[in-house]
Amino acid sequence: MKTIRIVFAAVLAVMVVFGLASTAVGAKEQVKVGFIGPLTGGTSSNGLGGRNSADLAVRLRNADPKAKYKYELIVLDDECKPNIGVQAATKLGANKDVIAAATHYCSAVAISTVDVYHKFGLPIIVWGAVLPDITYGNKYGEVHRVNGTMINQNETAAKFMTGLGYKTWAVIHDTTDYGKGHNKYFSEYLTKNGGNILGTFGVTSDQQDFSAELTKIKSLNPDVLYFGGLTPIGVRIRAQMEKLGLKAQFEGTSGIVSDTFIEGVGELAEGVLAFREGAPTEKLPGGKFFLEQYNKQNYGEPPEAYGAFAFAAMNLILDTIEAKGPDRKKVRKALNKVGGVDSIVGKIAFDDHGQNTIAVITKYVSQDGEWTVWEESEYASGKRKLRGM
Repeated sequence: MKTIRIVFAAVLAVMVVFGLASTAVGAKEQVKVGFIGPLTGGTSSNGLGGRNSADLAVRLRNADPKAKYKYELIVLDDECKPNIGVQAATKLGANKDVIAAATHYCSAVAISTVDVYHKFGLPIIVWGAVLPDITYGNKYGEVHRVNGTMINQNETAAKFMTGLGYKTWAVIHDTTDYGKGHNKYFSEYLTKNGGNILGTFGVTSDQQDFSAELTKIKSLNPDVLYFGGLTPIGVRIRAQMEKLGLKAQFEGTSGIVSDTFIEGVGELAEGVLAFREGAPTEKLPGGKFFLEQYNKQNYGEPPEAYGAFAFAAMNLILDTIEAKGPDRKKVRKALNKVGGVDSIVGKIAFDDHGQNTIAVITKYVSQDGEWTVWEESEYASGKRKLRGM
C-alpha cells in the first residue's frame, strides 16, 4: 500500500506540473440521458424543436459549476412511426447507462412504447404526445408526462366553437390512436354542448387524396370541418378543401399548431382555428428565459409549440438525477413523488398515473402567417370574420 501511495503521489506531482491534476481529481462522473422524437418525416419540425430544447437543458446544466455530473444526451429518431419508436425505446431501455429520457411527440408512437419502458425499468417523461391512455392506460411507474392530454383540449374546443354560434360539423380524423382519440373526445363534448355532427370520416396517415371524403362533406354543407390529426395530413386537407370549393370553417387540434402547417398552406391558413394545452411559450412563467437561452445557441430550427415542455421534462430529469444519483430505480421513485415542482411551464405535479395536470388550454387562430392567441386577435375583436360568421 505504501508503494502504491508513493507511485500515485509521483504521478500526481507530474500532473500538477503539466496542469492536469485538477482535471483528473475534479472530473465529474458522466451520466447519459435520452431523447426520442420525430427528427425526420412530416412532423420533424416539432421533433427537432423538442430535441433542441432538451439539448438546451443539458447544455445549461453542463455549464453549471454546481452540477454534480456531466451529462451526455443520446438522441434517437422515432420518425412518428410506432414500429420505429419501439425500436428506439428498446435501444434506450437496453442501454443501462441511460438513466432516464424525455420521449415522444406523436401519440401513436408514445402509446406503443410504454410497455417497453416498463419492461426495462427506464423512467421517461413524455414531452408532447397527448393521448390520455399513454399515462392512464396503465399504471406504470416509469411513465410520466409534463404536457396535458387531449381531453381538456377538446372540451374547451367544443365549448368555444358552439359558443361562437356554429351548429353543424363534419369530422375527418386519422385512424391512428391519436386521431381516433381526438374524434372520441371532441364528438363527446360537442354533443354535450349542442353541436351536431353530420358525418365522420377516418383516413389513413399516409393518404394523399381526400377528394372522395371532401366531396361527401361538401354535400352535407357543415358549418365547420373538424380535423383530428397531424400537420402533414392537415396541410393536404386544407389545400384540397379550397380546390373543391368547400367553404366550411377549418378547425384543428394541437397537432397542427406548428409553423410547418402555416408554411405548408400559405394564405389558406388564414382564419384556421386550433387548440393546445398550456400557455404560449412567451407567456409561460419561464418562457422569456427559455427563449433567450434557446436563441443564444443558434439552433437551426425554432423550438415549436412543445419545445418548452421538452425543456421542462429534461430539466426535471436532470434535477432528479442530481438529487438522487444516476440510478433508474431511485429516479423513477422520485419522479413518482413529484408534486408542485417549479418549471418554465408552471408547477409540475404528477398524479398516481404520472400525469401532470395542465389546466390552461389556449385557443389559437392563424392570422397574418402566425398562430395568434384568440383573445389577442382581430377575429376576437370583430375586425376580421371567421368563415360562416
